[in-house]
Amino acid sequence: MKAIEHLKTINHHKLLVMEICFKLGLYWQGLLHDLSKYTPTEFMTGAKYYVGNKSPNTVEREVRGYTAAWLHHKGRNKHHLEYWIDYDMREGGTITGMKMPTKYVVEMFADRIAACKNYQKDKYTDASAYVYYEKGRAKTILHKESAALLVLMLKMLKKRGEDYTYRFIRRYILMNDAYCRKHGIHPVNEYSGYEVLDRIKKKED
Repeated sequence: MKAIEHLKTINHHKLLVMEICFKLGLYWQGLLHDLSKYTPTEFMTGAKYYVGNKSPNTVEREVRGYTAAWLHHKGRNKHHLEYWIDYDMREGGTITGMKMPTKYVVEMFADRIAACKNYQKDKYTDASAYVYYEKGRAKTILHKESAALLVLMLKMLKKRGEDYTYRFIRRYILMNDAYCRKHGIHPVNEYSGYEVLDRIKKKED
């Protein structure tokens, strides 16, 4: 029974992320999102520790002191900030968060919205993902520029809602191919979202 409920939960989460990613033009990422959750290592653990109102990874961590499913998951999914933890040789070889390509910061944004909708259900609001981020300890290891880009999107969602925020992300952060062709903009690099942050910062200065 737990396995069926867990399958329903991860299917629903994946569909929510796909819906958001498709709206943003990230079709391939939407299709591939979280496929590792269906592997035996992650699925069996998720089913065993399924409770319905929070991630099975959290429950496994509470019981075992660590979560094998999460260790497997974060090393295979680039939308997780933990995937980008490495040694920074410019800082004496300390372990820190690396700057994430824009498209994965955006997928992380979509993932956080979907997770909040999945677990909060009727209690979900446009502010939910931002509030959850602010409570999280993991933000301390997220690269400062990646964090700024994520916060920009989360705050915009909280203030402006989904339609406005998705249009902004598609047009100005991702600048997808269709928009670029229509407006004669040259293709942008994988860190295009950070260029938007720079322009916003210059306006504020």
